[in-house]
Amino acid sequence: MLMVCLLAGVSLLGGCTSSTNDDNQLTFWTIGREGEAIQKLLPDFERAHPDIHVKVQQLPLTAAHQKLLTAFAGHSTPDLSQLGNTWLPEMVALDALEPLQARVGHSAVIERADYFASIWATNVIDGTLYGVPWYVDTRLLFYRTDLLKQAGFDAPPRDWDQWRRMLAALSNPQRHRWGILLPTNEYEQLMSLALQQPDPLLRDGGRYGNFESAGFKRALAFYVDTFRLHQAPAITNVEAGNPWSEFGRGVYAFYLSGPWNIGEFRSRLPAAQQDAWSTAPLPGPTDADTGIGSAGGSSLVIFRSSRHKDAAWTLIEYLSQPQVQQRFYDLLGDMPPRRSSWEGGALRDDPKARAFREQLEKARPTPAVPEWERIATEMQLVAAQAIAGQLTIDQAAAEIDHRVDRILEKRRWVLDHPQAATAETP
Repeated sequence: MLMVCLLAGVSLLGGCTSSTNDDNQLTFWTIGREGEAIQKLLPDFERAHPDIHVKVQQLPLTAAHQKLLTAFAGHSTPDLSQLGNTWLPEMVALDALEPLQARVGHSAVIERADYFASIWATNVIDGTLYGVPWYVDTRLLFYRTDLLKQAGFDAPPRDWDQWRRMLAALSNPQRHRWGILLPTNEYEQLMSLALQQPDPLLRDGGRYGNFESAGFKRALAFYVDTFRLHQAPAITNVEAGNPWSEFGRGVYAFYLSGPWNIGEFRSRLPAAQQDAWSTAPLPGPTDADTGIGSAGGSSLVIFRSSRHKDAAWTLIEYLSQPQVQQRFYDLLGDMPPRRSSWEGGALRDDPKARAFREQLEKARPTPAVPEWERIATEMQLVAAQAIAGQLTIDQAAAEIDHRVDRILEKRRWVLDHPQAATAETP
């Protein structure tokens, strides 16, 4: 309960209760477009389980985080929910989620070894499993194959040196041509480069920032140099306009983004350009680091307050079946977290998805602390100052550590005073 006050800024009295009064109704919260796809998958589930009726509530992405916190504070959490894996540590800190390891251990459907290891790891907090991966996300390169070939390159880059040469050859600011689009208000691109380093982004059990490490400064320098060398425009995603049409026009040769853009490029680019683009694993500092990127996505969780935990688990098992995950991909383009789900359906022979399959084997999770998204936002705000020439790399790294250490101040207090935290629990 102390963590609620520290993280959510709300006052709680007592425990949580279930949000549903119908013994036969299961309340399931989804975020964004996933709710639309779920509605098409549920009829088969309810036919197989006529005693379970699922009520889906679709939360807008912009309001979902606050809605979840408000629901916890108001004792009105759903039975189960979709949860971004960077939000999961916060819900665990609030003691809002049901541990799932025992259920997985007895499941004939969910096999841990079949999941990409890094994606599974994002659901394990302090050795306890709290979520089952539902779909995965990692950021890699979309690139114009024809533009690279015209510049004398037969294959996408495998390391940063190759990438830098390609960016230089493909950039011509006078003609409004840039090697890559890296919106300065998005942290995922810099974070992906930072995760390729051997140095962790936080140290001492997540108590302090580690952004002054040699690894992060190397990633930050490569990122900032891309702007300094005029290989990327220093603009936000709002200023960038429509990235798909600009990519099609050749304004950008590379675009660092996620799997949803496979469908976007297929629908937005003309038929004549469909063979002129592809995807590639993210280049690393060395060839050995190629394909290391962020391990993102969403998981399925059960709230402790649920009075229908067995029914909620039955739905999680259904949504975890490879054939259901293949249908989910067909409906929405969300990539499955199980290797076996890639062995059939549209994913198996899709050349645009192949790079994602390769990178998911090497993706790395972000630090499992509730404050991570705040940290990443501050990281990007300071990086924008470095791009503008207001800070050197060393100054920027020190400033990020300074801001992060302030964000983690409450976390340090809680971790260093466990008896005091327990004493203050109502």
